[in-house]
Amino acid sequence: MPLLGFGVYQNFTTRTSVLEALRAGFRHVDSAQAYRNEAAVGEAVRDSGIDRGELFITTKCISKNHGYDSTLKGVDESLAKFGFEYIDLFLIHDPYSGSERRLATYRALQDARDAGKIRSIGVSNYGIKHLEEIADAKYDMPAVNQIELHPFCQQRPIVDYCREHSIVVQAYCPIMRGKMDHPIIQTIAQNHGRDAAQVLLRWSLQKGFVPLPKSATPERIRSNAQLYDFELELEEMEQLDGLDRGKEGSISWNPVDAP
Repeated sequence: MPLLGFGVYQNFTTRTSVLEALRAGFRHVDSAQAYRNEAAVGEAVRDSGIDRGELFITTKCISKNHGYDSTLKGVDESLAKFGFEYIDLFLIHDPYSGSERRLATYRALQDARDAGKIRSIGVSNYGIKHLEEIADAKYDMPAVNQIELHPFCQQRPIVDYCREHSIVVQAYCPIMRGKMDHPIIQTIAQNHGRDAAQVLLRWSLQKGFVPLPKSATPERIRSNAQLYDFELELEEMEQLDGLDRGKEGSISWNPVDAP
């Protein structure tokens, strides 16, 4: 899995944006059934001329479609929309469907993986109790948990649990939907001659997360990929770590406490 992904939530020019992202060096695209742009992602992949095997494509199933049979049907529908023979990573998008349907959905994804339709299974917005539910069912643990993560919302107990169980942590909202005017963020950006988004993405990478920035602006897409020629100092990382507000720092739905 590439360590930097390109998110396409609420992207209304998905084909064009994904093509720009691929030209900028992204090789990981994060979509979802609920985004209604899987077909556009697949079109961009084909139009890019890049070999499918060089790309890592993710999609997700939202809670209203959870359940064993509906999930298997959804996997086939996603494959058809993408126009792919397989999907690299398939996530349960959220935990709102309740324990029984969550586990049925997970079992369906395991069967789809065994059939060669998906390569890896993961979850999104899962709290510790949702992850332990999978362990208690004696299922394979997810490869990934995708959660809201940025300096204001660091979800440390969930991150610690994932690390203890070798679950990769992906970070959505890594650049906080553009709300990056905090003086500490701005000062660090000025010290490095970088923009604030690059500082936040660099923080995420140095924390060991897989950030998923999204943008429809070509210049922003390109700058969000230019992260590997600078590094934040330990003191700067500690300053950003100190901005954590816990659950109050969330800027999205963040349903990690769903029953």
